[in-house]
Amino acid sequence: MDGLLVDTEPLWFETEGEVMARLGAPWSKEDQERLLGGSMDNTVGYLLAKATRPAPPAEVARWMTDGMLKRAAGGRIVVRPGARELLEAVAAAGLPYALVTGSQRPFTEAVLAGTALSFPVTVTGDDVARTKPDPEPYLLAAKLLDVDPANCVAPEDSPNGVTSATAAGCHVVAVPSLLPVPPSPRRLVVPSLSDISLPTLRAVAT
Repeated sequence: MDGLLVDTEPLWFETEGEVMARLGAPWSKEDQERLLGGSMDNTVGYLLAKATRPAPPAEVARWMTDGMLKRAAGGRIVVRPGARELLEAVAAAGLPYALVTGSQRPFTEAVLAGTALSFPVTVTGDDVARTKPDPEPYLLAAKLLDVDPANCVAPEDSPNGVTSATAAGCHVVAVPSLLPVPPSPRRLVVPSLSDISLPTLRAVAT
Protein backbone atom coordinates (compact mmCIF):
# COMPACT_ATOMS: atom_id res chain seq x y z
CA MET A 1 0.00 0.00 0.00
CA ASP A 2 2.46 2.65 1.23
CA GLY A 3 4.74 3.78 -1.57
CA LEU A 4 3.01 1.64 -4.21
CA LEU A 5 -0.71 2.41 -4.31
CA VAL A 6 -0.52 5.61 -2.29
CA ASP A 7 2.26 8.11 -1.70
CA THR A 8 2.38 8.04 2.10
CA GLU A 9 6.14 7.87 2.55
CA PRO A 10 6.42 11.67 3.09
CA LEU A 11 3.76 11.37 5.81
CA TRP A 12 5.64 8.51 7.50
CA PHE A 13 8.80 10.63 7.41
CA GLU A 14 6.97 13.54 9.06
CA THR A 15 5.42 11.32 11.71
CA GLU A 16 8.68 9.51 12.49
CA GLY A 17 10.47 12.85 12.82
CA GLU A 18 7.72 14.14 15.11
CA VAL A 19 7.99 11.06 17.32
CA MET A 20 11.78 11.21 17.38
CA ALA A 21 11.59 14.82 18.54
CA ARG A 22 9.63 13.55 21.56
CA LEU A 23 12.29 10.87 22.06
CA GLY A 24 15.11 13.41 21.86
CA ALA A 25 16.95 12.33 18.72
CA PRO A 26 17.24 13.47 15.07
CA TRP A 27 15.67 11.68 12.10
CA SER A 28 16.97 11.43 8.55
CA LYS A 29 15.97 10.08 5.13
CA GLU A 30 18.56 7.33 5.64
CA ASP A 31 16.72 6.27 8.82
CA GLN A 32 13.44 6.13 6.94
CA GLU A 33 14.95 4.03 4.16
CA ARG A 34 16.05 1.41 6.69
CA LEU A 35 12.41 0.95 7.72
CA LEU A 36 10.86 0.89 4.25
CA GLY A 37 8.27 -1.87 3.90
CA GLY A 38 8.75 -3.03 7.49
CA SER A 39 6.41 -3.49 10.44
CA MET A 40 5.33 -1.17 13.24
CA ASP A 41 7.27 -3.33 15.73
CA ASN A 42 10.44 -2.87 13.67
CA THR A 43 9.82 0.86 13.43
CA VAL A 44 9.23 1.26 17.16
CA GLY A 45 12.33 -0.79 17.99
CA TYR A 46 14.46 1.31 15.64
CA LEU A 47 13.08 4.59 17.05
CA LEU A 48 13.74 3.53 20.64
CA ALA A 49 17.27 2.38 19.77
CA LYS A 50 18.03 5.95 18.63
CA ALA A 51 16.13 7.65 21.47
CA THR A 52 17.78 9.62 24.27
CA ARG A 53 14.56 9.73 26.29
CA PRO A 54 12.92 6.40 27.24
CA ALA A 55 9.28 5.60 26.47
CA PRO A 56 7.18 2.42 26.54
CA PRO A 57 7.05 0.71 23.13
CA ALA A 58 3.23 0.65 23.20
CA GLU A 59 3.18 4.42 23.70
CA VAL A 60 5.59 5.03 20.83
CA ALA A 61 3.43 2.83 18.59
CA ARG A 62 0.39 4.88 19.62
CA TRP A 63 2.20 8.14 18.79
CA MET A 64 3.02 6.73 15.36
CA THR A 65 -0.51 5.53 14.69
CA ASP A 66 -2.13 8.74 15.94
CA GLY A 67 0.23 10.85 13.83
CA MET A 68 -0.52 8.92 10.66
CA LEU A 69 -4.27 8.86 11.31
CA LYS A 70 -4.19 12.63 11.81
CA ARG A 71 -2.42 13.10 8.49
CA ALA A 72 -4.75 10.68 6.69
CA ALA A 73 -7.78 12.56 8.07
CA GLY A 74 -6.27 15.76 6.72
CA GLY A 75 -6.82 14.59 3.15
CA ARG A 76 -3.14 14.24 2.38
CA ILE A 77 -3.20 10.69 0.98
CA VAL A 78 -2.27 10.78 -2.71
CA VAL A 79 -3.10 7.82 -4.98
CA ARG A 80 -0.16 6.99 -7.22
CA PRO A 81 -0.50 7.09 -11.03
CA GLY A 82 -1.96 3.93 -12.51
CA ALA A 83 -3.20 2.46 -9.22
CA ARG A 84 -6.93 3.00 -9.75
CA GLU A 85 -6.78 1.92 -13.37
CA LEU A 86 -4.96 -1.33 -12.56
CA LEU A 87 -7.31 -2.23 -9.72
CA GLU A 88 -10.35 -1.52 -11.90
CA ALA A 89 -8.96 -3.71 -14.69
CA VAL A 90 -8.23 -6.60 -12.30
CA ALA A 91 -11.69 -6.35 -10.75
CA ALA A 92 -13.43 -6.12 -14.13
CA ALA A 93 -11.59 -9.26 -15.30
CA GLY A 94 -12.94 -11.19 -12.31
CA LEU A 95 -9.48 -12.02 -10.97
CA PRO A 96 -9.03 -12.64 -7.23
CA TYR A 97 -6.90 -9.94 -5.60
CA ALA A 98 -5.87 -8.76 -2.16
CA LEU A 99 -4.08 -5.94 -0.39
CA VAL A 100 -0.99 -7.09 1.54
CA THR A 101 0.47 -4.30 3.68
CA GLY A 102 2.73 -3.99 6.70
CA SER A 103 0.68 -1.03 7.96
CA GLN A 104 -1.63 -1.50 10.92
CA ARG A 105 -5.34 -2.06 10.26
CA PRO A 106 -6.63 1.30 11.62
CA PHE A 107 -4.35 3.25 9.29
CA THR A 108 -4.99 0.88 6.37
CA GLU A 109 -8.74 1.35 6.74
CA ALA A 110 -8.31 5.13 6.99
CA VAL A 111 -6.31 5.14 3.74
CA LEU A 112 -8.85 2.96 1.92
CA ALA A 113 -11.75 5.08 3.16
CA GLY A 114 -10.00 8.31 2.20
CA THR A 115 -9.08 7.14 -1.30
CA ALA A 116 -12.13 4.95 -2.12
CA LEU A 117 -9.78 2.08 -3.02
CA SER A 118 -11.26 -1.29 -2.07
CA PHE A 119 -10.16 -4.91 -1.86
CA PRO A 120 -12.10 -8.17 -1.29
CA VAL A 121 -9.29 -9.34 1.03
CA THR A 122 -6.98 -7.18 3.15
CA VAL A 123 -3.98 -8.51 5.09
CA THR A 124 -2.37 -5.95 7.42
CA GLY A 125 0.49 -5.99 9.89
CA ASP A 126 -2.05 -6.80 12.61
CA ASP A 127 -3.08 -10.06 10.93
CA VAL A 128 0.23 -11.93 10.98
CA ALA A 129 2.83 -12.99 13.52
CA ARG A 130 5.70 -12.17 11.14
CA THR A 131 5.48 -9.25 8.73
CA LYS A 132 7.45 -8.49 5.57
CA PRO A 133 10.14 -9.56 4.65
CA ASP A 134 8.75 -12.85 6.01
CA PRO A 135 6.49 -14.67 3.48
CA GLU A 136 3.63 -15.05 6.00
CA PRO A 137 1.58 -12.02 4.78
CA TYR A 138 1.51 -13.23 1.16
CA LEU A 139 0.89 -16.85 2.15
CA LEU A 140 -2.10 -15.72 4.25
CA ALA A 141 -3.48 -13.59 1.40
CA ALA A 142 -3.21 -16.52 -1.04
CA LYS A 143 -4.94 -18.79 1.47
CA LEU A 144 -7.78 -16.31 1.99
CA LEU A 145 -8.18 -15.97 -1.79
CA ASP A 146 -8.00 -19.78 -2.16
CA VAL A 147 -5.25 -19.53 -4.79
CA ASP A 148 -1.77 -21.01 -5.24
CA PRO A 149 0.94 -18.39 -4.50
CA ALA A 150 2.83 -19.72 -7.55
CA ASN A 151 -0.01 -18.36 -9.72
CA CYS A 152 0.01 -14.93 -8.05
CA VAL A 153 1.67 -11.70 -9.15
CA ALA A 154 2.62 -9.27 -6.40
CA PRO A 155 3.29 -5.62 -7.27
CA GLU A 156 5.74 -4.28 -4.67
CA ASP A 157 7.79 -1.12 -4.15
CA SER A 158 10.28 -2.07 -1.40
CA PRO A 159 13.04 -4.67 -1.00
CA ASN A 160 11.25 -6.02 2.11
CA GLY A 161 8.03 -6.48 0.15
CA VAL A 162 9.80 -8.07 -2.80
CA THR A 163 11.57 -10.49 -0.45
CA SER A 164 8.28 -11.41 1.23
CA ALA A 165 6.41 -12.06 -2.00
CA THR A 166 9.27 -13.97 -3.57
CA ALA A 167 9.71 -16.19 -0.51
CA ALA A 168 5.98 -16.97 -0.63
CA GLY A 169 6.42 -18.23 -4.19
CA CYS A 170 4.76 -15.32 -6.00
CA HIS A 171 5.88 -13.65 -9.20
CA VAL A 172 6.77 -9.99 -8.59
CA VAL A 173 6.39 -6.72 -10.45
CA ALA A 174 8.60 -4.21 -8.67
CA VAL A 175 7.85 -0.48 -8.83
CA PRO A 176 10.70 0.91 -6.69
CA SER A 177 9.91 3.94 -4.53
CA LEU A 178 12.72 5.07 -2.21
CA LEU A 179 15.13 2.15 -2.71
CA PRO A 180 16.23 0.38 -5.92
CA VAL A 181 15.08 -3.15 -6.71
CA PRO A 182 17.14 -5.09 -9.29
CA PRO A 183 15.54 -7.33 -11.94
CA SER A 184 15.77 -11.09 -11.45
CA PRO A 185 14.00 -14.30 -12.53
CA ARG A 186 10.24 -14.18 -11.76
CA ARG A 187 10.55 -10.41 -11.29
CA LEU A 188 9.80 -7.52 -13.64
CA VAL A 189 10.94 -4.01 -12.66
CA VAL A 190 9.00 -1.03 -14.05
CA PRO A 191 9.05 2.70 -13.18
CA SER A 192 5.31 3.13 -12.54
CA LEU A 193 2.06 1.28 -11.99
CA SER A 194 0.95 2.99 -15.21
CA ASP A 195 3.30 0.57 -16.99
CA ILE A 196 1.38 -2.48 -15.70
CA SER A 197 -1.66 -3.88 -17.52
CA LEU A 198 -3.52 -7.17 -17.40
CA PRO A 199 -1.38 -8.53 -20.28
CA THR A 200 1.70 -7.51 -18.25
CA LEU A 201 0.48 -9.46 -15.23
CA ARG A 202 -0.34 -12.51 -17.35
CA ALA A 203 3.05 -12.40 -19.02
CA VAL A 204 4.87 -12.21 -15.67
CA ALA A 205 2.88 -15.17 -14.35
CA THR A 206 3.82 -17.49 -17.23
